[in-house]
Amino acid sequence: MLRRRAQFIFGMAVGAGLMALADSGAVWSERVWAAPQASSAARPTVKVVLENARVRVRDVTFPAGVADPGMHTHEFAHVGVILTPGKLVFSEPGKPAETVSFEAGSVGYRDANVTHQTTNPGQTTMRVIEVELK
Repeated sequence: MLRRRAQFIFGMAVGAGLMALADSGAVWSERVWAAPQASSAARPTVKVVLENARVRVRDVTFPAGVADPGMHTHEFAHVGVILTPGKLVFSEPGKPAETVSFEAGSVGYRDANVTHQTTNPGQTTMRVIEVELK
């Protein structure tokens, strides 16, 4: 268990380091987000910064004011590390939307195979590192 925890922490550190080196031109991933927007500037961007047999680390940017990026489903359970402060709205089919305020450094968890939508109602862009557990 201690070895797994050390590997996870190492993976998080490597992912954060790679994210810091990554350029800001993240790539839109059609296989993650279900509904495309009319303007590419209004879409969340997703860039894989580390992937191996155990984890996939993604740098996700939510542009300010995006009202409907579309429902999507994550294949793997994941931990999200918030890089920038702000609010995100999480919506799941059949459930009321939940608005959550985040500080930089906040961490959250989501199970695999949960269909949801994440929107940024704020005035500033939000960035999240998602560590998907394979």
